[in-house]
Amino acid sequence: MAAADPKSRSGEPRKEPFLLPVFLKLQGREVLLIGGGRVAGTKLETLLAAGARVTVVAPEVREDVCRPGVEIRRRPFEPDDLNGAWFAVAAATPEVNRQVEAAAEARRVFVNAVDDPLAATAFLGAVIRRADVAVAISTGGRSPALAGLLREALEVLLPDEEEAGSWLAAAEVLRANWRASAVPIAERRPLLLRALNELYGARK
Repeated sequence: MAAADPKSRSGEPRKEPFLLPVFLKLQGREVLLIGGGRVAGTKLETLLAAGARVTVVAPEVREDVCRPGVEIRRRPFEPDDLNGAWFAVAAATPEVNRQVEAAAEARRVFVNAVDDPLAATAFLGAVIRRADVAVAISTGGRSPALAGLLREALEVLLPDEEEAGSWLAAAEVLRANWRASAVPIAERRPLLLRALNELYGARK
């Protein structure tokens, strides 16, 4: 029997499948950044923070994009630039972004196309980071501004860096103990909630 079509809150069938939320480990992996302007510079910051080995391809590259360890190719994009890449970010003109998307699709490389959702197979959401806790919000490229506003609203509700770090450290220790004691997964959530409540109460 075929599975029912997923529906929206309105009860209408969804026209598109849901996006799969994923966090990528890019440390030491090749990433291609197409574009050398201001937006590319912003994306470069994110990629370098993730530990990626970045190659930038663009006829013109801003000075702040030229970083130590970043390979710069001052020329137009060529499909073979994607060879060996794990991920790509297209921050160029719509025409170039579509060229990148086609070449990436042929090589099975996911590409984030800045402000061009039709040329994208991956989306970089608005992110909140507290220690090693990360919350990402995406609108599937439909409204990055809305994702940013939602991030700002959530930021005031989440614990600060220090508190989030202490919660994570406690949760990590508890998880190791539960695994060693074979505590069923279904029983862990209420135990964790009680432990965090005690930790929060002790800090007040």
